[in-house]
Amino acid sequence: MAEYNMHILVCGGTGCKASQSELIKSNFQHRLNEFGLSDEIQVILTGCFGFCEKGPIVKILPDNTFYTQVNPEDVAEIVEEHIIKGRKVERLLYRDPETQELVGDSKGMDFYKKQIRIALRNCGFVNPENIEEYIGRDGYAALGTCLSEKTPDEVIDMIKDSGLRGRGGGGFPTGLKWQLTRKSVSDQKYVVCNADEGDPGAFMDRSILEGDPHSVLEAMAICGYCIGADKGLVYIRAEYPLAIERLKIAINQAREYGLLGDDILGTGFNFDVEIRYGAGAFVCGEETALIHSMEGKRGEPTVKPPFPAEKGYNGKPTNVNNVETFANIPVIINKGAEWFASIGTEKSKGTKVFALAGKINNVGLIEVPMGITLREIIYDIGGGIKDGRKFKAVQTGGPSGGCLTNTFLDTPIDYDNLVAAGSMMGSGGMIVLDDTDCMVAIAKFYLEFTLDESCGKCTPCRIGNKRLHEILEKITEGNGKVEDLDRLRLLSNVIKDTSLCGLGQTSPNPVLSTLDHFYDEYLAHVTTSSCPAGQCKALMHYSIDTDRCTGCTICFRNCPVGAISGERRAPHYIDQSLCIKCGMCVAKCKFDAVLIG
Repeated sequence: MAEYNMHILVCGGTGCKASQSELIKSNFQHRLNEFGLSDEIQVILTGCFGFCEKGPIVKILPDNTFYTQVNPEDVAEIVEEHIIKGRKVERLLYRDPETQELVGDSKGMDFYKKQIRIALRNCGFVNPENIEEYIGRDGYAALGTCLSEKTPDEVIDMIKDSGLRGRGGGGFPTGLKWQLTRKSVSDQKYVVCNADEGDPGAFMDRSILEGDPHSVLEAMAICGYCIGADKGLVYIRAEYPLAIERLKIAINQAREYGLLGDDILGTGFNFDVEIRYGAGAFVCGEETALIHSMEGKRGEPTVKPPFPAEKGYNGKPTNVNNVETFANIPVIINKGAEWFASIGTEKSKGTKVFALAGKINNVGLIEVPMGITLREIIYDIGGGIKDGRKFKAVQTGGPSGGCLTNTFLDTPIDYDNLVAAGSMMGSGGMIVLDDTDCMVAIAKFYLEFTLDESCGKCTPCRIGNKRLHEILEKITEGNGKVEDLDRLRLLSNVIKDTSLCGLGQTSPNPVLSTLDHFYDEYLAHVTTSSCPAGQCKALMHYSIDTDRCTGCTICFRNCPVGAISGERRAPHYIDQSLCIKCGMCVAKCKFDAVLIG
């Protein structure tokens, strides 16, 4: 490989790619060619840096300068000022929101200070389409160690000793799952990577596959060696075109280098990987539904036992882990089980990747040690609530999780603590809500999602969630009664206790957690027909303050249904029978004369 004096890393994750990061890379290459520097400076399109709020990101090594919100037009200035003259372009540096100081090095940014990147270790550092860069960062060394120095049982013991639990939501001990599959006797076994990732707002697995696909392939091969499988399958949703493209490239490169296929590294071990596509069904994140989908059947779960470790794909023993779980495996082999187990809490070892979204200043992808608190994530890493609003709740675990209030901000995050608080880890979605969010509407939103995504196989989920949604809809439209709140709780518990799979068993969680923590908000909806957050349209009432109204007519001219009337320079009025409560008058009024009640 050629040696370079400097590297320009351009974020090539989906978000930055949508903001012209490929053009930014092209412009850099063009400018460097003009100055005759292309032999000395390498431009690399990497995986996601995580700081999505400030993308597109450009990082320059070796001085570690971190440029944010870079546009293609900024490239010329960066090359001429930073690369040639050695002067940083200050307007593109990150500015600390509290001190207003410029931070040129990502190590000095609060967003990164408390992160420990294990699963994301290569994202933002290597070109995901170049296997040599992965190998240069100890890539495939773990596979070589396992095949040449360790027995399958020794490797499984390492994974068990590390304390790694499944990162897909269930939290089942990974080493134990491998051991159970190894013990199953069969002429054929399979390793399956679950890359379905259907939670709203979640993009952890997608980013790992986009930024570091070889780490997953290496881990799948290690798993195959341990359980006695020679075939791996990656089940990925077709909505992830960039992840699929880079995964295909990685598979082909690994085959060319003899790291997939027959007689890997001359050890006699055979293992290869194929891709299977999903159509975006949330229920196919459940392992038995996923397996049925790969077999060409309806993506419906089945009763367990038998577990996939005994009878999975094509009726053969199958080990299923998600992308993030696999991404941790090579590091555990290379650095040791004790090292990994030294991070995190007693029962939840290592780190967890979260997709931080919602009403938060620093939206992005983060990887933090287990045991960190919600307060640290939201305020130290996330930069607090947008627009100085008040924190209201955080939804963890996606549609399967629950809403946690400020009472839980200092709770150490791990599998058991989140369940005890009425939520769950899930795959890692974390959506922050502020005081403008209606918690009844939030519960209804998540229930609408699970209602659409239910496979319909079992009655409690198919019919029960429909009834739950009807009650919530009645409440948000101002037609609810106090006794409906008791019905919500009773029905939620019945659905949890009687549904077939994890989708139905957890679908009422957002309803139950909001009932527990925001009961007064539910009461306001059913007793006074009001929405305290002002979000439920049916309960909103628009009127014009005649003292503030100047008669400028801007609301009259922008009302799409002609509900506003009045003469110029005279107070205007809203006809409630015509008003569709679209909010256009509020958005356009320059005098805050439109009131919402």
